Amino acid sequence: MKLMNNTITLFIMLVILMIIIPLPAFMLDMMFIINITLSIIILLTTMYITESLQFSIFPSILLITTIFRLALNISSTRLILSNGGQAGAVIATFGDFVLQGKAVIGFIIFLIIVIIQFLVITKGTERVAEVSARFTLDAMPGKQMAIDADLNSGIITEQEARIRRHKIQKEADFYGAMDGATKFVKGDAIASIVITLINFIAGVVIGMVQGTGSFTDVLSTYTIATVGDGLVSQLPALLISTATGMVVTRAASESSLSVEISRQFLSQPMVLIISGIVLVLMCFIPGFPKPQILFLATILILLGVRLLRTQNTNKEIEESALQNENEKEEIVNDETYYRNIDNIYELIQVDPIEMEVGYSLIPLVDENSGGSFIDRIVMFRRQFAMEMGMVVPSVVLKDNGYLNPNEYLIKIKGEEIARGEILVDYFLALEPKNVTGSVDGIDTIEPAYGIPSKWITKDKKDLAEIYGYTVIDPLSVLVTHLSEIVKKHANELLSRQDINQLLTNVKKTNETIVDEVIPSLMSYGNLQKILGNLLKESIPIRDMETILETIGDYGVSVKDTEMLTEYVRQALKRTITRKWADGGQIKVITLSTDIEKLMITSVNKNDHGSYLTIDPDTIQKIVKSLLEQIQNLKEVISTPIILTSPFVRIYFKKLIDQFYPNATVLSFNEIDNSVQIQAIGNVEIK
Repeated sequence: MKLMNNTITLFIMLVILMIIIPLPAFMLDMMFIINITLSIIILLTTMYITESLQFSIFPSILLITTIFRLALNISSTRLILSNGGQAGAVIATFGDFVLQGKAVIGFIIFLIIVIIQFLVITKGTERVAEVSARFTLDAMPGKQMAIDADLNSGIITEQEARIRRHKIQKEADFYGAMDGATKFVKGDAIASIVITLINFIAGVVIGMVQGTGSFTDVLSTYTIATVGDGLVSQLPALLISTATGMVVTRAASESSLSVEISRQFLSQPMVLIISGIVLVLMCFIPGFPKPQILFLATILILLGVRLLRTQNTNKEIEESALQNENEKEEIVNDETYYRNIDNIYELIQVDPIEMEVGYSLIPLVDENSGGSFIDRIVMFRRQFAMEMGMVVPSVVLKDNGYLNPNEYLIKIKGEEIARGEILVDYFLALEPKNVTGSVDGIDTIEPAYGIPSKWITKDKKDLAEIYGYTVIDPLSVLVTHLSEIVKKHANELLSRQDINQLLTNVKKTNETIVDEVIPSLMSYGNLQKILGNLLKESIPIRDMETILETIGDYGVSVKDTEMLTEYVRQALKRTITRKWADGGQIKVITLSTDIEKLMITSVNKNDHGSYLTIDPDTIQKIVKSLLEQIQNLKEVISTPIILTSPFVRIYFKKLIDQFYPNATVLSFNEIDNSVQIQAIGNVEIK
């Protein structure tokens, strides 16, 4: 077994010894036969593989066989020049067979073979290998992004992604190696021409100097030896050069080259029939050999007619089967179909995210019609996962004939959340605060953010951008609206199955913390509530280890999920600070001391949790004061942030959500010490 593992090493050492040590004629014959056999095996292997990586050792094999041929050339040259042109039976047989007593014609044929090998096959293979290597390397980033997109969308697993990345790397390495290996083939062809000239010229000179015969005899002897030696080396070189071309031009397929050629050539019967007719017409050209032409034309026409009949028969069978299937579907009406209770369950299935579109918007979202909606959703899913630590579920697309042609509908868990209208052939121009000019268009409201806008034609796009409008294409309007809905309802989309996937991902690096928290301290349902509370206020849950460690620290004594959420928020203060700080500072609206004290004294607890008991008039005053502050500061801050004490934060958030949904309420313990807090407003009871 160890000897078999070292076969290649022993073979290389033998080749090196062949260059130094003279070989007897019988041993040289054996080596020539081995060389021809290897080249045949290599060529046949390249014809039966389905993709290049199945023969990934080919660059190394190419180098080994090239060195082997050169070593044989050196050994044969040594014998030819030192043994009066006698270098074994293989060389003599090849020389006599090609020359057939006509030295000049035989030598010309040999030169033609060498030129074809060098200029046609070797040169073409070298160029194809170079282009393949460059294109493969250029395509690597795009392939990597495609793998990442499939991985983020859940189409493939991490293991499958790892296998694909490894395959891409192997392809790049293979074609890079082939680019260099083809230079060996080129150098081998040049060396063969030089060695042939040396054998011929030096042999004739040595023969004449040694006086082994007349000039005619010497010329005949060394011509036979030279041509024979050249053919013995060029025949394997030609086969391996052809194999090289096969490898670098082989596209990935499911079958061998022979099967693919047969399948693709015979897939168009009319081509064979027309080709046969053209051959028949060639019989009218004076001097053309009619029997050969008619024989080949007959074969092509008969083969084409037979294939055409076979295709028509298969087509009729498929159409008949399809018709029978349609008839069966028509026979099975709704009443019969829903007699099976299992089929009724299909009616009550609810998709997490669903989008229904009117018929005019179908080309915008349908991949078969050229729409790139799915690709945009995949990129959004990837971005959202990186930002928020949650994987967005698949979006189910449906056409709805009851909607207006330009209308679309977004549903979360089967219920309508939002709808809008899009003009496919127009662009949406968002109006800036200070418009420098006006463009004609259809007035509307941007669906995601409620910004006054206009639908404008394509020819007004450049003018609108000059005037300061932000111009968006229809697909971006649709994707933006959907993405904002998903962000707003992320806490509803987070399922227990998602929790299980997140915990499985954490186990890969920190299995201990998962085992400590789940299920001994907390159930999947309570963890889902905590993560949902974070997502509801746009807090990323990507740092799952910190979240679990915080729950592990406080979960023993604290069972209230809302209070545990507050502790987790404080542990994620760097994440929260990064999200809302700007330029090393954060501008906030604070609560007066009176409001803080009032809320602390108004907290009541029962078995179901804690709540505030503040009279409606006081609540109205607090809300009115807050809304006034927000209105006065809307030119200073785009997103109002209310800053409270840690104990008050959760209660004030619940209070204000009834009047100002999605308000950002932070506590002092949730802001990192490195950030400067700038209070630009204060809420007071007036």
